[in-house]
Amino acid sequence: MRCPKCGQEDSKVVDSRPSENASAIRRRRECTSCGFRFTTYERREEQPLIVIKKDGERETFDRQKIMNGLIRATVKRNIMTDQLNQLINDIENDLRDQGVFEVKSDDLGDMVLKHLLDLDKVAYIRFASV
Repeated sequence: MRCPKCGQEDSKVVDSRPSENASAIRRRRECTSCGFRFTTYERREEQPLIVIKKDGERETFDRQKIMNGLIRATVKRNIMTDQLNQLINDIENDLRDQGVFEVKSDDLGDMVLKHLLDLDKVAYIRFASV
């Protein structure tokens, strides 16, 4: 695993445990070069989820795009990154449990809003306005 700070490819696992819903393994790693500690998640590879955009274009589901939107919506709010990761996990698991492998971007946005409303109303409004 490449260190996000220095780019060195050698790191060691300091701690390993299942994530909250046991769908992934959370690993704390330490770079052997600079000593920087970072977290990685190991997930089972499954059939990719496809997002159908408004113009009909299809692209693979990207957790990072949702995370970027959630981070912007939760700026200066008392919400931890782990909570946002769990929100994305819940959405992804909901889709897989329903047997859905293609989802419209509007429907995906509605799912994010539904989960965000339970988490923080201000972040819900911020996310909905975008």
